Amino acid sequence: MYVCSCFGITEQQVKKHAEDGACTPRQIASACKAGTDCGSCVRRIQALLGRGSCPRRELADQGKPVLSEVLGQADRREAVGHGTSGREAA
Repeated sequence: MYVCSCFGITEQQVKKHAEDGACTPRQIASACKAGTDCGSCVRRIQALLGRGSCPRRELADQGKPVLSEVLGQADRREAVGHGTSGREAA
């Protein structure tokens, strides 16, 4: 099922980004753009992320950068044709 109609992002894609370390809607947005256009999907993204433990949440709360690994994984998936984030592969 689509979570973000603007960018064609599915629940599975959001869950995969969460498994890869994205813990917040902002981190999901950075990984795949979901939630960055009309914003109507942000609450659904929050619901998918839940309130469980997040290994990166502490770093995010401290204002430290936590997306480099998530973004690097997205770039690698796109390079082999599996990404849908709209970012160009490095």
